[in-house]
Amino acid sequence: MAVKDVTDDTFKSEVLDSDKPVIVDFWAPWCTPCRRVAPVLEELSESRDDMKFVKLNVDDNQNTTLNYSVTSIPTIARFENGQVTRRAVGALPKQQLMEQLDL
Repeated sequence: MAVKDVTDDTFKSEVLDSDKPVIVDFWAPWCTPCRRVAPVLEELSESRDDMKFVKLNVDDNQNTTLNYSVTSIPTIARFENGQVTRRAVGALPKQQLMEQLDL
């Protein structure tokens, strides 16, 4: 399963209303660390059918970005039952990202 793009308009239906945990990558196209972590999230998304992986461009979707107090990118958040349960900030190595997000 690939990492799907979400927007302010689709965030509620894709993330908050999801019946399984969702990993959200808050990113921007100009962010070099974001581009480093993207392949790691793609790889994880391919191996985890029990979770959803999405990404939200912070430049184009400022309402959601502000709502979740995202001030540094990349920020990767784990949502369960509509709530943030885990958060990782920065282009972390795969193992550390997995530990921080409980993957």
